[in-house]
Amino acid sequence: MQRFLNGATTYLRGIQLISQYGLGIYVWIPVLLSFVLGLLVLGVAWRISDDLGGWLIGFYPFEWGRAVFEKVATVMGGVSLVAFTLLLFRYIIMAAASPFMSLLSEQLERKMFPDRPQVPFRIGKMLKDLVRGIRIALRNIIREVALTILLLIFGIFFPVLSPLIPVLILILQAYYAGFGNFDFTLERRLSVRESVHFVQRHRMLVIGNGIVFVLLLMTLVGFLFALPLGTAAAAVVVLEQDNDI
Repeated sequence: MQRFLNGATTYLRGIQLISQYGLGIYVWIPVLLSFVLGLLVLGVAWRISDDLGGWLIGFYPFEWGRAVFEKVATVMGGVSLVAFTLLLFRYIIMAAASPFMSLLSEQLERKMFPDRPQVPFRIGKMLKDLVRGIRIALRNIIREVALTILLLIFGIFFPVLSPLIPVLILILQAYYAGFGNFDFTLERRLSVRESVHFVQRHRMLVIGNGIVFVLLLMTLVGFLFALPLGTAAAAVVVLEQDNDI
């Protein structure tokens, strides 16, 4: 629990350091991207929201228990819409803003630890990091989508579990959101496999970071600032765990 709280409360230090070191430019660019992409993703979600519950009900072939199934399907339809809207927005904004988030993480390290040796900029390394980032994103999105669908299926066909499904999906999204935030710093140090092992060892820190990130995405204004603040908070945590990298 202490590590979870540490991962969550580091957002405050991230905000402080961004202000202290004058790194606001790395915040406002993803804010603008988040605004534009948020409108697009919400527009798509709004168009399909009315049909989702009916589509789920169509999978139930029996008459007995149909009323219960319809109620559960309606609830799960709403849960799945929220879950996949957040998932879609999160992966798109992380991909679109990744160059700025990598720079934010790097600048934080330079300011916090000016005596540490810095990796010089090279085109070859940038391309290598891009390929690495795509591998991480594909790995995570496939796993997250598969696990989310599995949870939704359990919620529909086992109604007694349905109250737990939104909580489990929130934790799942928090883990992979935190993973993405952490990787903007880990990419300069670790391979894909090493990053996965690091995140698994520090999963409570990652979930703590990710839970605040996902909750910010659910708020009217917070979704604009979620990515730069999550990246800064994760960078602080990773840099403090540098002896474990």
